[in-house]
Amino acid sequence: MNGMASDHNTSSQEEYLPHYLQKEDPFASKLSREADIIAGFYLTVIGILSTLGNGYVIFMSSKRKKKLRPAEIMTVNLAVCDLGISVVGKPFSIISFFSHRWVFGWMGCRWYGWAGFFFGCGSLITMTAVSLDRYLKICHLSYGTWLKRHHAFICLAIIWAYATFWATVPFAGVGSYAPEPFGTSCTLDWWLAQASVAGQAFILSILFFCLLFPTAVIVFSYVKIILKVKSSTKEVAHYDTRIQNSHILEMKLTKVAMLICAGFLIAWIPYAVVSVWSAFGQPDSVPIQFSVVPTLLAKSAAMYNPIIYQVIDCKFACCRSGGLKTLQKKSSLKKSRMYTISAHRDSTAMNETQLGV
Repeated sequence: MNGMASDHNTSSQEEYLPHYLQKEDPFASKLSREADIIAGFYLTVIGILSTLGNGYVIFMSSKRKKKLRPAEIMTVNLAVCDLGISVVGKPFSIISFFSHRWVFGWMGCRWYGWAGFFFGCGSLITMTAVSLDRYLKICHLSYGTWLKRHHAFICLAIIWAYATFWATVPFAGVGSYAPEPFGTSCTLDWWLAQASVAGQAFILSILFFCLLFPTAVIVFSYVKIILKVKSSTKEVAHYDTRIQNSHILEMKLTKVAMLICAGFLIAWIPYAVVSVWSAFGQPDSVPIQFSVVPTLLAKSAAMYNPIIYQVIDCKFACCRSGGLKTLQKKSSLKKSRMYTISAHRDSTAMNETQLGV
């Protein structure tokens, strides 16, 4: 019986054909022309806002590149990933939606899928590194102080190598990139899991190393931070004022990182759920009209980050300027006190000299 069942499963896997092989033209849109036009306008707005926002973040950061903190360097890298998605990927999908079909063929499909996966993976791994940096800075003050700028650049090299490896693995013959069921976009070939055990192993590896493990690290880091914050006030109170001010700034940077990670996960989790269901659920059980919504939501993730960063960064600037004014006031008070004391000493000395005469 077990042998018959395994033979049946093997034959069903061999007989299964993904959606892009079932029809003569896999790149023809399965949506109405009106729906494609709406999606095209939506992606155009998202692409413009994302390009302007992330470009602004990179431009402003380049003006003070020598003063960027490690966490800010990571934020700039996140802006680079989001800008890459907007500049390299979105024009392909926008043109295809307005054309009512994917017009770039299989070569363009594979390039588009690689670029989207590469920059998306780079964004998630960058946020994972940021969450670990926040965890060390908030939960282990003594260990967080040794994290310097050169450590951030080493981390960036690891992030880009990691994203390059996993995005390029499908070209080695263990995976592939394929058109989405609605026809006007391309993605990782999740449907390989329906075809063979090797395909299942590939998809599971991608899910673990490029989604589940990074997300688990992010959740762990911020849960530990939230628990630590409750007792941090008493602990930091024992340090001097300089360390207390630094800790306040680290907490504000942590809030930015938490909001960015939350926005990214909220945008991408629906797409991940639909993709996993396409890979391991009943073949072709996800309605085409339903599959396009998570895809469009995921493509909007690149727009949120610069908005979050810039809005809260304005508060940082106010805090920094306020802190600077406070230091200047303290410095001027010290100078005035020294002048008063010295003047008082001089007048006292003059009076004593006159009395002596």
